[in-house]
Amino acid sequence: MRIAIVNDVALAVEAMRRIVLSTGDHLLAWTARDGAEALDLCTRDRPDLILMDLFMPKLDGVEATRRIMARTPCAIVVVTADVHRHASKVFEAMRVGALDAVNTPVLARSGARTGATPLLAKIETMRRLVGTARANAPSALSPHPRGQPARHCPPLIGIGASAGGPTALATVLGSLPANLPAAVVIVQHVDAEFAPSLAKWLGGRTPLRVRLAREGDHPEPGTALLAGQNRHLVLTSPTRLAYAEQPAECAYRPSVDLFFQSANRFWRGDVIGVVLSGMGRDGAVGLRVLRANGHHTIAQDRPSSTAYGMPRAAAELHAAAEILALDRIGRRLGNLVTQKVKAHG
Repeated sequence: MRIAIVNDVALAVEAMRRIVLSTGDHLLAWTARDGAEALDLCTRDRPDLILMDLFMPKLDGVEATRRIMARTPCAIVVVTADVHRHASKVFEAMRVGALDAVNTPVLARSGARTGATPLLAKIETMRRLVGTARANAPSALSPHPRGQPARHCPPLIGIGASAGGPTALATVLGSLPANLPAAVVIVQHVDAEFAPSLAKWLGGRTPLRVRLAREGDHPEPGTALLAGQNRHLVLTSPTRLAYAEQPAECAYRPSVDLFFQSANRFWRGDVIGVVLSGMGRDGAVGLRVLRANGHHTIAQDRPSSTAYGMPRAAAELHAAAEILALDRIGRRLGNLVTQKVKAHG
């Protein structure tokens, strides 16, 4: 991958430069001292990945991320000192399109680089995400034909999102009523350490109850369960959610595709699959499986997406029965749920 570094501290830049080049698998595209310079460079030479600091002169990392995602979207990982202490600022960057975050590595006088392993792990995850251009995603769950919906099983709304997803999720969930007669499960690409903050933030923007999904949970009406581990959240029976380690080769953990396929296999009621803003192709194959088995599917449209990777992949596979602007999706979900509940008594 071609990787860019945005940081105003020379030692931090040097530490990241050495780490990026250490494996021989990546190239350094350019470096920038602040967000404004990064925005200009990215317009002229868009890299595959940007390692973005948060605190810089002229234009900080949050605003730089927002502008880059609006003009020349690419994968962005926040690399900043003490991620946990600056969690609120990190989360702001994630809301506008950053995919992940990691502590800034430190270059010691001896030349040793503390923090190299976590940064290289994030880079590898991004490499797999950016390179996920195949139409067929790896899956541990084979698609199963849809049976007749169980009479008393509520509809299940499954939502997948990545870059730009938190804001999109807040818009969709904010349009749903507290007494929604459907269960909601969300798979958002976010590191487990930030998932609790995301659940709390979303909970303040919707009448629904929002919490992290736990091993053995059963989706239920009026509650939105958010994948909260760096493992795949899947249904393993009609009544049980679980976290799975396999398949390990999936570009992102948790995988939207795997959740959609598990919902198609096990959920005894209607399923409505939704793919929101995000980079890569995760969710497209799973959405196609849902549609092929008679479930309703929706993808966010291009103009309203922060990153039009996942929704575009769904559209290209004809996996989405409807392609809607973000501000229409919540209302449409409410109408669909009402129709399905009435239809099954």
